[in-house]
Amino acid sequence: MRKMFVCCFSLLITSIATAHDNWVETNTSLVRLGDIVHVDLKLGNHGNDHRDFKLSGKVSLESSSISVISPKGEAFDLKSHLVETGLSTKEGYWTGRYTTTQPGLHVVASTSDGVRGTTRSIKSAKTYFLASEKLDDVPVVTSGFNKPLGHSLELVPVINPVTAVGPGQPIRVKVLLYSKPLKSARVSFIPRGAVLAEGFDKNFEDESDADGIAKFTPKEGNVVLVVVHHVAPDQKGEGYSDTKYAATLTMIVPQLQPHSSKVLTAQ
Repeated sequence: MRKMFVCCFSLLITSIATAHDNWVETNTSLVRLGDIVHVDLKLGNHGNDHRDFKLSGKVSLESSSISVISPKGEAFDLKSHLVETGLSTKEGYWTGRYTTTQPGLHVVASTSDGVRGTTRSIKSAKTYFLASEKLDDVPVVTSGFNKPLGHSLELVPVINPVTAVGPGQPIRVKVLLYSKPLKSARVSFIPRGAVLAEGFDKNFEDESDADGIAKFTPKEGNVVLVVVHHVAPDQKGEGYSDTKYAATLTMIVPQLQPHSSKVLTAQ
C-alpha cells in the first residue's frame, strides 16, 4: 500500500508540474524612452484547467531563456539579471529591470524545454511594450508585432498589442505550431481576476479558425493572459512518452487608448 501511495503521489505531482504555464509580464505597456521597465517571469495558471491568473511555484531557470528584443531586433539576455521575489524557492516569481534605449515596440520573449516525469514540456511566453519619446504623442507602430519569433507553439498578435487595444476593441491572435497555423485550438483570454466557467467558456474562449486566428473583445481595461495548449502523444523520445506544448501572451488592456499621431513602421 505504501509503494502504491508513493507511486500515485509521484504521478500526481508530475501531472501538476507539467500542467503549469509560464508567462511574462511588464509593469507597463507604454513607457517614456530612457525609463526602466520591470519584467516578471511567472509560473502558475494551474487552477480551473489552466484558466486563471494564480501563481504556483517558480519557473526553473535551468531550462529557460528570457530576453528583451528591441525594435531593431537586438536581443538583450535578461536571464542573468533576474532576482527572486519569494522568501523560499517555491514562492514568488523572477523579476528583472530593462532600461529602454530605442524608441518603438519591444518584445519580451521566454522559452523553456524540459522533461518532467514521462512528458516533454515545451513552452513559450511573450509580451510587448512600447517606448515613446513623448507619452502624449505616441507613435502608431504598423508592423513588427505580427512577426513570429519561431517558437514551437506561438501566439502572434494580429493587431498592435499596445496602441490598438482597449475596451470594446477586439483582440485577435494567430496560433502557430512550428510556424504553421493551428486550427481548432482552444484559446483562453483570461482577464486578471476573472473566473472562467467549466468546460468551454464562450465569453472568454475561442477556437482558432483555419488560419489559426482566435479573437476576444475585452469589456474593460485589465491585464489579459492569452493561453493555448497542444498535446502530441505521438511525439516520443529518450526519457519521455509524449510532448505537451503551451504558449502564452500577456497584454495590458488600457482603459483609455494612448493619443497617437505619428505612424512608425518597425524595422
